Amino acid sequence: MTYDSGVDETIISSMSPRERVVFLTKRTGVLPCIKLRQKDDYLAYARAMYEGGARVIEITMTTPGALAAIHDIAEAFGDRLFVAAGTVLDAATAREVILAGGRLIVSPVILPEVVEMAHRYGAACYPGAFTATECLQAMRVGADMVKIFPAQLGGPKYMTNLRMVFPDVNLIPSGGSSESNAAEYIRSGACAVSGARTFMNHERIAQEGLDWITRQVRRYIEIVQEAKKNLPPLPGR
Repeated sequence: MTYDSGVDETIISSMSPRERVVFLTKRTGVLPCIKLRQKDDYLAYARAMYEGGARVIEITMTTPGALAAIHDIAEAFGDRLFVAAGTVLDAATAREVILAGGRLIVSPVILPEVVEMAHRYGAACYPGAFTATECLQAMRVGADMVKIFPAQLGGPKYMTNLRMVFPDVNLIPSGGSSESNAAEYIRSGACAVSGARTFMNHERIAQEGLDWITRQVRRYIEIVQEAKKNLPPLPGR
């Protein structure tokens, strides 16, 4: 599957890598995450997500060999697929990720030094927050998107409450999204959905192979695009 962003490629190519990561996260509406307990063929997982339409994917730093995997995927795909590092907890790790080819830093918490490091090297940063106060803190330190984590605690309607006070913020819920509620998250104010278990059901992968991941990513993109069809074009969507 070739993902059509609906925007002239010359416009996209004129963007900085940081701008393109944010743009493509919002346009595809998904940020699938590779999270494994042992080393595996990460390129194969990345390829499955890419073929499903993902253009930005995440590898958590708790995954064995994550840094090498980020390097290998970035080298293999170039600007066709941007790689993020998740669960980044310090500026030194953020720098290592970017030097390895990562173009997005994702964290479960707000760490100003991590955001500053990402932006210094031209990468995007999605720090984690939950409360309105934390969202404001994330915005103040320059978050490109605010990762609402753990999203399942508030559910889709929680996005509505946050968007009421922060209408311009890019919200991306992480954890708890499913085929039955992904559209509601989008209609409630999220610009995309993220997660690991959503796209990495190991039992289904064992039964159906990596094609299951491709189908899952494609299905979620379809759900998100359909949900966005009749929504007003708000800045944070």
